[in-house]
Amino acid sequence: MEAIRTDWRGAQLTERQQAMLAFSEKLTHTPGEMKEADVAELRGHGLSDEQILAVVLVAAFFNIATRVADALGIELDPQFTQGTPEYETFLKAGSK
Repeated sequence: MEAIRTDWRGAQLTERQQAMLAFSEKLTHTPGEMKEADVAELRGHGLSDEQILAVVLVAAFFNIATRVADALGIELDPQFTQGTPEYETFLKAGSK
């Protein structure tokens, strides 16, 4: 779980999971560079159009939530803040 959060490239993931994360990363950092080939890549890993839409919506949700929180100075829930006891508990629960 921690490897995915800090650098998903070092995590033990399937090629399909890696493709979804690469797509989400590109959508986050360079949305204007998204092309049909990016969607085709996900289809090549067996994702349906509905599943691709879900990837897009999840990435978009996290992007907007982060930007709103940053803009308003909102502190994240302690379970999502590295170094807090709540974060450690969250990681342990997620690995079960």
